[in-house]
Amino acid sequence: MDKYTYQEFNRTIYRQRLANGLLVQLLPMPGFHKTYAAFSANFGSIDNQFIPYHEKTAVRVPDGVAHFLEHKMFEKADHDAFDLFGELGADSNAYTSFTQTSYLFSTTSHLKDNLNVLLDFVQTPYFTEQTVQKEQGIIGQEIQMYDDDADWRLYLGLIGNLYPHDPMQIDIAGTVDSISQITPEILMQSYRTFYQPNNMNLFLVGNLDPVATMDWIVNNQNHKTFLPAEKPRRLFKLNDPTAHDVIPFRSLTMNITRPKVMVGLRGIKQFTDGRQRLRYKLTVDLLLDALFDDTSDNYLRLYNAEVLDDSFSYNFEMQRGFNFAYFSSNTNQMERFADEVVAILESADKQIDAARTRFTGIKNAELGRLIGLLDSPEAIANQYADKLFAGANLMDQIRLLKGITIDDLYQVAKEFITSQGISVYQVVPHHQ
Repeated sequence: MDKYTYQEFNRTIYRQRLANGLLVQLLPMPGFHKTYAAFSANFGSIDNQFIPYHEKTAVRVPDGVAHFLEHKMFEKADHDAFDLFGELGADSNAYTSFTQTSYLFSTTSHLKDNLNVLLDFVQTPYFTEQTVQKEQGIIGQEIQMYDDDADWRLYLGLIGNLYPHDPMQIDIAGTVDSISQITPEILMQSYRTFYQPNNMNLFLVGNLDPVATMDWIVNNQNHKTFLPAEKPRRLFKLNDPTAHDVIPFRSLTMNITRPKVMVGLRGIKQFTDGRQRLRYKLTVDLLLDALFDDTSDNYLRLYNAEVLDDSFSYNFEMQRGFNFAYFSSNTNQMERFADEVVAILESADKQIDAARTRFTGIKNAELGRLIGLLDSPEAIANQYADKLFAGANLMDQIRLLKGITIDDLYQVAKEFITSQGISVYQVVPHHQ
């Protein structure tokens, strides 16, 4: 078991890659009562084309398989994993993103038993025609519910503009039609391909003894038989890496009271090194803060002119194989909002110059936010992305952030902001 000490945070991470390929990381937090676990597969909604485990021919599975699989993993022949966690006093959950599926629990007691439940239910697939058909109805209702959510439709509509020919344009849950095509055989094929231990990682943080906890995990895994490891062969590839396929504008009419607008900016820079990818993300985050946070002249000017309001938000998403930023608000001045955001982005160098005196404060605010997350076991575990950022954890992020200067913002602005990568999506009330 390797040991990595972060003296400035008084924290030590224990790390071991087991014989079956599973990466395990443990972060004890003395004085905490809660323990939080995240068991993640490097498998998400965009992984719908791949060469299945031990086969030679590529397949295209229905949209929504990763999310469907997440739902089905909890249900077994004679029990539901949620019930087992409940009996042990733990809260459990799971989520699927574009590129990852994670199974979670938090507990203040019975850590060993809860850990065994987590490992066992995720590593014991059970799919039948009957249970799959039942889940199709449940997830179909979930999809229809989100179809009525204007904020979700705004977000998904913008991604459809930014990636019109890529799987990101499809809801992570799929469509009612696509999930109707999912079968137990498709679920098992996807499970065997992506739920191999060498494509997964387990992160525990909080009240734990690292030696005893690692022994429990090793013992659990040693009592199981796994197929020989085989690296998943994904076939995901961007339709147009230069972003010239971006749709500049679309709108949707819904039964809402106020218009909603979102401006998107698709990045085109690709990375082979995970730490470089993480540093790029942290730098873009600082760039967007310099341009748009609520201490900026841009925000105050647009707020006073009622171009945006307290619903205004922005974010940068870095995923495996793609990245983008978005800027959103409810506003009665949709066109002006979009024009102003685009103008600010296109004059980024000037905007960075104007923010020079604020940069230290902006950076310290972000450092303070990340340092504050060190008191949250959930945040520490959920900030971790093994393959994406080459194993970097929250403490690594803080170290990298400290080294970023304002001059780095100019370089990132040149790489990230391109005219062909900009798009606008509106959700408009029926009466407008």
